[in-house]
Amino acid sequence: MEANFAKGKMITVLSIDGGGIRGIIPGTVLKFLEQKLQDLDGTQARIADYFDVIAGTSTGGLVTTMITAPDKDNRPLFAAKDIVKFYLDHAPYIFPQKKSCYGMSNLISKVTNFFGQATGPRYDGNYLRTMLNEKLGDLTLKQTLAYAVIPAFDIKLLQPVIFTTNDAKSNELKNPRLADVCISTSAAPTFLPAHYFETKDSNGGTRAFNLVDGGVAANNPTLAAITHITKEISVMGNSDYINIKPMDTRRMLVVSLGTGAPKNDEKFSAVQASKWGLFSWVLDFENGGTPIVDFFGHASADMVDYHVSTFFQSLHR
Repeated sequence: MEANFAKGKMITVLSIDGGGIRGIIPGTVLKFLEQKLQDLDGTQARIADYFDVIAGTSTGGLVTTMITAPDKDNRPLFAAKDIVKFYLDHAPYIFPQKKSCYGMSNLISKVTNFFGQATGPRYDGNYLRTMLNEKLGDLTLKQTLAYAVIPAFDIKLLQPVIFTTNDAKSNELKNPRLADVCISTSAAPTFLPAHYFETKDSNGGTRAFNLVDGGVAANNPTLAAITHITKEISVMGNSDYINIKPMDTRRMLVVSLGTGAPKNDEKFSAVQASKWGLFSWVLDFENGGTPIVDFFGHASADMVDYHVSTFFQSLHR
Protein backbone atom coordinates (compact mmCIF):
# COMPACT_ATOMS: atom_id res chain seq x y z
CA MET A 1 0.00 0.00 0.00
CA GLU A 2 1.36 3.41 -0.98
CA ALA A 3 2.20 5.71 1.92
CA ASN A 4 -0.27 8.58 2.44
CA PHE A 5 2.42 11.24 2.72
CA ALA A 6 3.69 10.30 -0.71
CA LYS A 7 0.26 11.29 -2.01
CA GLY A 8 0.52 14.62 -0.19
CA LYS A 9 -2.62 13.99 1.88
CA MET A 10 -1.74 13.14 5.47
CA ILE A 11 1.08 11.68 7.56
CA THR A 12 -0.09 8.82 9.78
CA VAL A 13 1.90 8.15 12.95
CA LEU A 14 1.66 5.26 15.40
CA SER A 15 3.46 5.69 18.72
CA ILE A 16 3.87 2.96 21.36
CA ASP A 17 5.10 3.70 24.90
CA GLY A 18 7.51 1.65 26.97
CA GLY A 19 6.25 -0.49 29.84
CA GLY A 20 7.81 -3.95 29.97
CA ILE A 21 5.39 -6.85 30.02
CA ARG A 22 2.56 -4.32 29.76
CA GLY A 23 3.32 -4.27 26.03
CA ILE A 24 0.45 -6.78 26.01
CA ILE A 25 -1.90 -3.78 26.29
CA PRO A 26 -0.95 -1.98 23.04
CA GLY A 27 -0.62 -5.44 21.48
CA THR A 28 -4.28 -6.09 22.26
CA VAL A 29 -5.31 -2.70 20.85
CA LEU A 30 -3.33 -3.28 17.65
CA LYS A 31 -4.85 -6.74 17.23
CA PHE A 32 -8.34 -5.20 17.34
CA LEU A 33 -7.35 -2.40 14.95
CA GLU A 34 -5.77 -4.78 12.45
CA GLN A 35 -8.83 -7.03 12.51
CA LYS A 36 -11.05 -4.05 11.66
CA LEU A 37 -8.72 -3.04 8.82
CA GLN A 38 -8.83 -6.60 7.51
CA ASP A 39 -12.63 -6.46 7.52
CA LEU A 40 -12.31 -3.50 5.15
CA ASP A 41 -9.32 -4.46 2.99
CA GLY A 42 -8.84 -8.23 3.26
CA THR A 43 -6.94 -10.69 5.42
CA GLN A 44 -3.51 -9.61 4.20
CA ALA A 45 -3.88 -6.08 5.59
CA ARG A 46 -1.26 -5.21 8.22
CA ILE A 47 -0.73 -2.26 10.57
CA ALA A 48 2.41 -1.20 8.68
CA ASP A 49 0.31 -0.68 5.54
CA TYR A 50 -1.60 2.16 7.18
CA PHE A 51 1.03 4.08 9.15
CA ASP A 52 3.82 6.05 7.54
CA VAL A 53 5.82 6.39 10.76
CA ILE A 54 5.78 3.88 13.62
CA ALA A 55 7.62 4.85 16.79
CA GLY A 56 8.27 2.73 19.86
CA THR A 57 10.31 2.88 23.04
CA SER A 58 11.49 -0.10 25.09
CA THR A 59 8.72 -2.71 24.85
CA GLY A 60 7.13 -0.38 22.29
CA GLY A 61 10.33 -0.64 20.27
CA LEU A 62 9.94 -4.42 20.25
CA VAL A 63 6.36 -4.09 19.00
CA THR A 64 7.46 -1.54 16.38
CA THR A 65 10.07 -3.96 15.09
CA MET A 66 7.67 -6.91 15.08
CA ILE A 67 5.18 -5.14 12.84
CA THR A 68 7.68 -3.37 10.53
CA ALA A 69 10.50 -5.91 10.05
CA PRO A 70 10.13 -7.75 6.72
CA ASP A 71 9.77 -11.48 6.26
CA LYS A 72 11.04 -13.39 3.21
CA ASP A 73 8.05 -12.12 1.20
CA ASN A 74 8.71 -8.51 2.22
CA ARG A 75 5.62 -8.45 4.42
CA PRO A 76 5.58 -7.74 8.18
CA LEU A 77 7.31 -10.44 10.20
CA PHE A 78 4.47 -10.43 12.75
CA ALA A 79 0.75 -9.84 12.35
CA ALA A 80 -0.74 -7.78 15.18
CA LYS A 81 -2.60 -10.85 16.43
CA ASP A 82 0.77 -12.47 17.17
CA ILE A 83 2.01 -9.75 19.54
CA VAL A 84 0.19 -10.86 22.68
CA LYS A 85 1.16 -14.50 22.07
CA PHE A 86 4.79 -13.36 21.71
CA TYR A 87 4.70 -11.79 25.18
CA LEU A 88 2.91 -14.72 26.79
CA ASP A 89 5.34 -17.22 25.23
CA HIS A 90 8.58 -15.36 25.93
CA ALA A 91 8.03 -13.13 28.98
CA PRO A 92 8.45 -15.97 31.53
CA TYR A 93 11.95 -16.59 30.12
CA ILE A 94 12.89 -12.93 29.65
CA PHE A 95 11.74 -12.09 33.19
CA PRO A 96 12.17 -15.36 35.11
CA GLN A 97 10.86 -15.25 38.66
CA LYS A 98 13.24 -16.56 41.28
CA LYS A 99 11.75 -19.20 43.51
CA SER A 100 12.36 -19.05 47.24
CA CYS A 101 14.09 -22.02 48.78
CA TYR A 102 11.76 -24.32 50.68
CA GLY A 103 11.24 -23.02 54.18
CA MET A 104 12.99 -19.70 53.53
CA SER A 105 11.21 -16.86 55.30
CA ASN A 106 9.74 -13.96 53.35
CA LEU A 107 12.21 -11.58 55.00
CA ILE A 108 15.25 -13.66 54.04
CA SER A 109 13.93 -13.95 50.49
CA LYS A 110 13.55 -10.16 50.26
CA VAL A 111 17.05 -9.60 51.63
CA THR A 112 18.50 -12.05 49.11
CA ASN A 113 16.68 -10.38 46.22
CA PHE A 114 17.70 -6.93 47.47
CA PHE A 115 21.41 -7.71 47.47
CA GLY A 116 21.11 -9.51 44.15
CA GLN A 117 19.60 -6.40 42.56
CA ALA A 118 22.12 -4.14 44.27
CA THR A 119 25.05 -5.93 42.62
CA GLY A 120 23.76 -6.40 39.07
CA PRO A 121 20.70 -6.28 36.80
CA ARG A 122 17.70 -8.26 37.96
CA TYR A 123 17.71 -10.32 34.74
CA ASP A 124 20.76 -11.37 32.71
CA GLY A 125 19.11 -10.67 29.35
CA ASN A 126 20.59 -13.78 27.74
CA TYR A 127 17.27 -15.23 26.62
CA LEU A 128 16.10 -11.91 25.15
CA ARG A 129 19.34 -11.43 23.20
CA THR A 130 19.36 -14.98 21.85
CA MET A 131 15.69 -14.89 20.87
CA LEU A 132 15.95 -11.52 19.09
CA ASN A 133 19.08 -12.57 17.21
CA GLU A 134 17.34 -15.76 16.08
CA LYS A 135 14.15 -14.04 14.93
CA LEU A 136 15.69 -10.93 13.35
CA GLY A 137 19.04 -12.28 12.16
CA ASP A 138 20.90 -9.72 10.05
CA LEU A 139 17.88 -7.57 9.20
CA THR A 140 18.85 -3.91 9.52
CA LEU A 141 16.97 -0.74 10.33
CA LYS A 142 16.84 0.53 6.75
CA GLN A 143 14.76 -2.51 5.75
CA THR A 144 11.67 -1.71 7.83
CA LEU A 145 8.41 -1.62 5.88
CA ALA A 146 7.29 1.64 7.50
CA TYR A 147 9.53 4.44 8.74
CA ALA A 148 10.56 3.37 12.25
CA VAL A 149 11.59 5.70 15.08
CA ILE A 150 13.09 3.94 18.13
CA PRO A 151 14.81 5.85 20.98
CA ALA A 152 17.64 4.59 23.18
CA PHE A 153 20.08 6.39 25.49
CA ASP A 154 23.88 6.39 25.18
CA ILE A 155 25.36 6.27 28.68
CA LYS A 156 28.88 7.09 27.46
CA LEU A 157 27.86 10.20 25.53
CA LEU A 158 25.03 11.02 27.98
CA GLN A 159 22.58 11.75 25.19
CA PRO A 160 19.60 10.13 23.48
CA VAL A 161 20.07 8.13 20.31
CA ILE A 162 17.02 8.14 18.04
CA PHE A 163 17.23 5.28 15.55
CA THR A 164 15.25 6.02 12.38
CA THR A 165 14.76 4.31 9.06
CA ASN A 166 15.45 7.57 7.22
CA ASP A 167 18.85 7.99 8.88
CA ALA A 168 19.67 4.32 8.30
CA LYS A 169 19.04 4.66 4.58
CA SER A 170 21.34 7.67 4.24
CA ASN A 171 24.17 6.69 6.62
CA GLU A 172 25.65 3.20 7.00
CA LEU A 173 26.86 4.00 10.52
CA LYS A 174 23.25 4.66 11.52
CA ASN A 175 22.00 1.38 10.10
CA PRO A 176 22.37 -1.17 12.91
CA ARG A 177 20.87 -4.62 13.02
CA LEU A 178 17.29 -4.53 14.27
CA ALA A 179 18.24 -7.07 16.93
CA ASP A 180 20.76 -4.58 18.39
CA VAL A 181 18.19 -1.78 18.28
CA CYS A 182 15.63 -3.92 20.15
CA ILE A 183 18.11 -5.11 22.78
CA SER A 184 19.22 -1.51 23.35
CA THR A 185 15.85 0.20 23.62
CA SER A 186 14.63 -2.45 26.07
CA ALA A 187 17.72 -2.46 28.35
CA ALA A 188 15.92 -0.95 31.34
CA PRO A 189 18.38 0.15 34.07
CA THR A 190 18.46 -2.27 37.05
CA PHE A 191 16.35 -4.79 35.09
CA LEU A 192 18.44 -5.70 32.02
CA PRO A 193 22.11 -5.11 31.16
CA ALA A 194 23.26 -2.21 28.99
CA HIS A 195 24.06 -3.13 25.39
CA TYR A 196 27.24 -2.40 23.43
CA PHE A 197 27.60 -2.81 19.69
CA GLU A 198 29.33 -1.20 16.71
CA THR A 199 28.30 -0.31 13.19
CA LYS A 200 30.65 -0.20 10.22
CA ASP A 201 30.53 1.47 6.82
CA SER A 202 32.04 0.51 3.46
CA ASN A 203 34.96 2.91 4.01
CA GLY A 204 36.08 1.15 7.19
CA GLY A 205 34.55 3.69 9.54
CA THR A 206 33.01 2.52 12.80
CA ARG A 207 30.63 3.90 15.38
CA ALA A 208 30.30 2.56 18.91
CA PHE A 209 27.05 2.51 20.89
CA ASN A 210 26.76 2.10 24.68
CA LEU A 211 23.02 2.00 25.18
CA VAL A 212 20.27 1.57 27.72
CA ASP A 213 16.48 1.74 27.58
CA GLY A 214 15.01 4.53 25.46
CA GLY A 215 12.58 5.23 28.30
CA VAL A 216 15.39 7.12 30.04
CA ALA A 217 14.92 9.84 27.41
CA ALA A 218 11.53 9.30 25.77
CA ASN A 219 9.26 6.65 27.26
CA ASN A 220 6.53 8.12 25.07
CA PRO A 221 8.12 8.47 21.61
CA THR A 222 5.33 10.58 20.07
CA LEU A 223 7.27 13.83 20.23
CA ALA A 224 10.39 12.11 18.87
CA ALA A 225 8.34 10.91 15.88
CA ILE A 226 6.83 14.34 15.19
CA THR A 227 10.21 16.04 15.57
CA HIS A 228 11.74 13.53 13.17
CA ILE A 229 9.05 14.24 10.57
CA THR A 230 9.62 17.98 10.96
CA LYS A 231 13.37 17.53 10.48
CA GLU A 232 12.85 15.48 7.35
CA ILE A 233 10.61 18.19 5.87
CA SER A 234 12.37 21.40 6.92
CA VAL A 235 16.04 20.38 7.18
CA MET A 236 16.53 17.34 4.98
CA GLY A 237 14.00 18.32 2.30
CA ASN A 238 12.71 14.75 2.10
CA SER A 239 10.67 14.45 -1.10
CA ASP A 240 8.44 11.81 0.52
CA TYR A 241 6.77 14.60 2.49
CA ILE A 242 5.93 16.76 -0.52
CA ASN A 243 3.21 19.40 -0.09
CA ILE A 244 3.26 19.15 3.72
CA LYS A 245 4.57 22.00 5.85
CA PRO A 246 6.67 21.40 8.99
CA MET A 247 4.60 20.99 12.17
CA ASP A 248 1.31 21.13 10.25
CA THR A 249 -0.65 18.98 12.69
CA ARG A 250 -3.78 19.28 10.57
CA ARG A 251 -1.99 16.98 8.14
CA MET A 252 -0.93 14.50 10.85
CA LEU A 253 -2.99 11.65 12.25
CA VAL A 254 -1.31 10.43 15.44
CA VAL A 255 -2.33 7.30 17.35
CA SER A 256 -0.45 7.14 20.66
CA LEU A 257 -0.74 3.94 22.70
CA GLY A 258 0.29 3.73 26.35
CA THR A 259 0.88 0.61 28.40
CA GLY A 260 -1.48 1.33 31.29
CA ALA A 261 -0.55 1.77 34.92
CA PRO A 262 -0.72 -0.58 37.92
CA LYS A 263 -3.46 -0.02 40.49
CA ASN A 264 -0.91 0.80 43.18
CA ASP A 265 0.67 3.61 41.17
CA GLU A 266 0.09 6.12 43.97
CA LYS A 267 2.32 4.23 46.37
CA PHE A 268 4.81 6.77 47.70
CA SER A 269 4.35 9.90 49.76
CA ALA A 270 6.66 12.79 50.55
CA VAL A 271 6.69 11.62 54.17
CA GLN A 272 8.09 8.25 53.07
CA ALA A 273 10.55 9.65 50.53
CA SER A 274 11.91 12.24 52.97
CA LYS A 275 13.53 9.36 54.87
CA TRP A 276 15.04 7.63 51.85
CA GLY A 277 18.75 7.26 51.27
CA LEU A 278 20.59 6.11 48.16
CA PHE A 279 19.40 2.50 48.22
CA SER A 280 15.76 3.38 48.89
CA TRP A 281 15.62 5.67 45.86
CA VAL A 282 17.05 2.95 43.65
CA LEU A 283 15.28 -0.09 45.13
CA ASP A 284 11.93 -0.49 46.86
CA PHE A 285 12.88 -3.10 49.44
CA GLU A 286 9.26 -3.93 50.26
CA ASN A 287 7.91 -4.44 46.73
CA GLY A 288 11.06 -4.95 44.67
CA GLY A 289 10.42 -1.90 42.49
CA THR A 290 12.79 0.83 41.30
CA PRO A 291 11.29 4.17 42.40
CA ILE A 292 13.67 6.57 40.68
CA VAL A 293 13.48 4.69 37.37
CA ASP A 294 9.68 4.66 37.58
CA PHE A 295 9.59 8.38 38.39
CA PHE A 296 11.72 9.35 35.40
CA GLY A 297 9.78 7.08 33.06
CA HIS A 298 6.41 8.47 34.11
CA ALA A 299 7.71 12.04 34.08
CA SER A 300 9.10 11.89 30.54
CA ALA A 301 5.96 10.22 29.19
CA ASP A 302 3.61 12.69 30.88
CA MET A 303 5.62 15.69 29.67
CA VAL A 304 5.32 14.40 26.12
CA ASP A 305 1.56 14.01 26.59
CA TYR A 306 1.38 17.59 27.84
CA HIS A 307 3.48 19.13 25.06
CA VAL A 308 1.90 17.18 22.19
CA SER A 309 -1.65 17.77 23.44
CA THR A 310 -1.04 21.50 23.87
CA PHE A 311 0.69 21.73 20.50
CA PHE A 312 -2.14 20.05 18.60
CA GLN A 313 -4.82 22.07 20.37
CA SER A 314 -3.10 25.41 19.79
CA LEU A 315 -2.59 24.84 16.07
CA HIS A 316 -6.18 23.71 15.56
CA ARG A 317 -7.71 26.91 16.94
